Amino acid sequence: MSHVSERILVQAHLDAKQPKPLTPAEEDAYRQDIAAELKKQNAVLVAHYYCDPVLQALAEETGGCVADSLEMARFGSQHPAQTLVVAGVKFMGETAKILNPEKRILMPTLEATCSLDLGCPVDEFSAFCDQHPERTVVVYANTSAAVKARADWVVTSSCALEIVESLMDNGETILWAPDQHLGRYIQRETGADMLLWEGACIVHEEFKSKQLADMKALYPQAAVLVHPESPEAVIELADAVGSTSQLIKAAQTLPNEMFIVATDRGIFYKMQQLCPGKQFIEAPTAGSGATCRSCAHCPWMAMNTLERMLQSLRTGSNEILVDAALIPKAVKPLKRMLDFTQAARLTLAGNA
Repeated sequence: MSHVSERILVQAHLDAKQPKPLTPAEEDAYRQDIAAELKKQNAVLVAHYYCDPVLQALAEETGGCVADSLEMARFGSQHPAQTLVVAGVKFMGETAKILNPEKRILMPTLEATCSLDLGCPVDEFSAFCDQHPERTVVVYANTSAAVKARADWVVTSSCALEIVESLMDNGETILWAPDQHLGRYIQRETGADMLLWEGACIVHEEFKSKQLADMKALYPQAAVLVHPESPEAVIELADAVGSTSQLIKAAQTLPNEMFIVATDRGIFYKMQQLCPGKQFIEAPTAGSGATCRSCAHCPWMAMNTLERMLQSLRTGSNEILVDAALIPKAVKPLKRMLDFTQAARLTLAGNA
């Protein structure tokens, strides 16, 4: 997808009429109704850190999960509920369906997608892979089911470094997609031979290094937390680089009382919950000018609302369906990731 067409699509979502804000009484009523429906339907809510804080809180209150995409996948595959309600973007719902084909997967909206997914069409990607058959294909979780089915490995930002390092140690060369910034960061950290697809996240790509350096000068006591989907110049200014869960951990463990955070501001809910005495500031983006496409919040994540969630539960609408022919192919690289990270956990526990 070209940058022009991507920008038009994103702007259409940004310009779309949003539901008017709920009153506290309305919000409480929705939360009670959703909780009742979840219980009635043997369903569980899984929410990403980038969703609205009210959805994250609801997931916690109802026995669900608030996590990064790796732990969302793990939780959904291990929970006994027959219906998973995924508050996030479409590739997360597809991942849940691939890992749990026997379960019903619902989402508040099927329109919530991802610029990385959109920017990696399966036909173009398959042709790219065919040109380099000697390379091991590693794709980021932010991709369609069809792209995952073409891959040897699926990774998330919390396990990508370790998996690529392991492949490199086995003498393998990598074809990586779709996020070029994350790929370049992994390449630099591991020294792996990686051929990169040129995709990018509209949220992380707009963090600005010059303005971030100015903010660091203004708040010299603040630590800078950066997601590796950000541009290289932004990553170079970081005190900690990592996935959403890793950045949350850094906020807990670093001694600083103030943090400048270069990722989607939805993460602030969990950071403030776990670190109530600390202050979190958004890293600078392009601001409200013409080049700002998300302003530190994914427009598609923002499409997840209480109203849409309740409607989905009551009507069974927005169910995620994945081509049955793709599932056996797509599940292999996903299970490789889950098995690798589970083995790493056991090793870490054994060495503790």
